Amino acid sequence: MDDKETEAAGERHRVIAMDGPAASGKSVVGRRAAERLRILFVSSGEMYRAAAWRAARAGIPWDVEAEVVACVRSADLRLEQRDGWIRLLVDGQDPGEELHSAEVNRGVSQVAKMPGIREILLGLQRSCARWGDLLMEGRDIGSVVFPETPYKFYLDASESERARRREAQGQEDAVGERDRMDSERSVAPLCVAAGAIVIDTTSMSIEEVLDELVRRLRQQGFTSA
Repeated sequence: MDDKETEAAGERHRVIAMDGPAASGKSVVGRRAAERLRILFVSSGEMYRAAAWRAARAGIPWDVEAEVVACVRSADLRLEQRDGWIRLLVDGQDPGEELHSAEVNRGVSQVAKMPGIREILLGLQRSCARWGDLLMEGRDIGSVVFPETPYKFYLDASESERARRREAQGQEDAVGERDRMDSERSVAPLCVAAGAIVIDTTSMSIEEVLDELVRRLRQQGFTSA
């Protein structure tokens, strides 16, 4: 799909952009919101995790950028729609739970800041719009991937609360360090996109965040498919 086809797809289908730092709640809220609105869900973060997973399987150190990029570029990367979720297959394989391993957690922010990796995945992310209306979560969806969408959200929470959530999930994830790396990278840094609605989830339940998100969308005229 070339740029013009991608732009046309974006014009035909609505995109909800949901950004935020690690453990802010955007993944679970995004999935639940997509289900309620009967639209597709995409996790751009899992795409970067898939890139890190591919490099890890090849035994490439995170700091050898040229080799990491070459490794991911040589992979067969394809999108698959299944159960309302658009996923990235790597060489025909869905890495599944391996995407959230301690090893991938340690390397994903370093891999995600590589311009070559972001270039590879940006086209795939934008091409998701051809599938239909969708909600895509990540760190630069409203600022870089779909900057023209009117439906932009930024979910946040205190660092201590996000660390608690990661621990409760049984994951090793230094959220503060990831915040720093994601915010300071030179390409598509984590930020609040222009026009985004910020929701602080620190003291909110998943249901409360979900209700607030849907309420805000309805105020903007977004109705279920």
